[in-house]
Amino acid sequence: MILQTEPSVNVGIALYSLLKFELKGNFLFNGKPVEPGLYEALIESGLISTQFSTGSKKINLKPENGNSTFVLKEVTIGIGFHWEKHEDQEFEGELTMQFENGKIRVVNKVLLETYLKSVISSEMSAMNDPELLKTHAIVSRSWLLAQIVKSDEKKQVQKSGSQVKTDARGEVLEITKWYDREDHETFDVCADDHCQRYQGITKVISENAQKAVEDTRGGVLAFDGEICDARYSKCCGGISEDFSNVWQPVDVPYLTAVRDLPQAKPADNFDAETFIRTSPDSFCKTNDAQVLKQVLVDFDRSTHDFYRWKIEYSQEELSALIKQKSGIDFGEIHDLVPLERGKSWRIIRLKIVGAKRTIVVGKELEIRKWLSVSHLYSSAFVVNCEFEDGSDLPARFILHGAGWGHGAGMCQIGAAVMCRKGYQSEEILRHYYPGAGVQLIYD
Repeated sequence: MILQTEPSVNVGIALYSLLKFELKGNFLFNGKPVEPGLYEALIESGLISTQFSTGSKKINLKPENGNSTFVLKEVTIGIGFHWEKHEDQEFEGELTMQFENGKIRVVNKVLLETYLKSVISSEMSAMNDPELLKTHAIVSRSWLLAQIVKSDEKKQVQKSGSQVKTDARGEVLEITKWYDREDHETFDVCADDHCQRYQGITKVISENAQKAVEDTRGGVLAFDGEICDARYSKCCGGISEDFSNVWQPVDVPYLTAVRDLPQAKPADNFDAETFIRTSPDSFCKTNDAQVLKQVLVDFDRSTHDFYRWKIEYSQEELSALIKQKSGIDFGEIHDLVPLERGKSWRIIRLKIVGAKRTIVVGKELEIRKWLSVSHLYSSAFVVNCEFEDGSDLPARFILHGAGWGHGAGMCQIGAAVMCRKGYQSEEILRHYYPGAGVQLIYD
């Protein structure tokens, strides 16, 4: 596939009841100038109102020149994760405010290469090794264009799925969910971890980041003539995961399990208990502060135990947590039983045995949601139950786990270590996306 020109991307930034923003430079609304300054937008009688417009379903502001930017106040980042916080963010390009379910959806239209300079600075440090930045630029560009192409061509794309199995009496036996781009109908991608972190020009975009995007301009991963849906996660934990075990049940040839070592087979003669508890060598097994500083941005650096981790719950904590997150009262929890694992030993189906209910839950993200206040680092874990005073009811549950994220595609920390070892960008891409190659699709 070859594109004639560099495309623009519509990024859903945030959803507001009351939006406060600042225009830095002149913007145009319906061809009329809007001066720099502080503004508010709110919903009145089902329409958006600002100081310069009343009663609109959609308000679009176009920058009068390339120096005009806008600042959004109190943008929520890390939504639903343990690092969630609010910050002011500055953006280039167009600002659109549109009515959505009683709130104001903010969308930023920006050229794709400009978007990428922010993404690779938001996802990791902009001071990275040039090869790592080039690698991430290609991966991020590929993933984004794959989503846009699917939308433009109106392909039959399986979005997020939900399946519920019941018995003859209608009692729930199994709940299976996976999450993809289900809520992005009015824009291409969101600006948070659900898609790719994009924080505008708030992030310091170094010469390294700009050069990485410019050096790879128009370059994507391609497989069998199509742009790769190039997924990635923070730390695979030693083995990456098959696409079908994380999202819709289809095989994606370049998103298959890869042992995060040179020329190693995925299984490596490990079972889940051995692999997770013994912490074998992998590219992403590192405590090198310089490597981690490249990949983990400021709010990620509070996470130190990403390769192998442990979390403990009392009986009371776990039963209350599962009830809160699932909406189902299991009563006291008797056991957590892995029924099916992927090739990275991430649990795909987990049986929760309670005093009142026993239900199987999957896939990996739904398991992580049910077992954590925000998100469990990954679903690659083994469980120890501790008992007290001869009771047959566990008093504590200890989860020993591996990795951070879904594990499919490129492992960001593993890629950083590979760069430190002297691997070049295309070698890293071949490692994490078997059979795929780099192709230029626009100048």
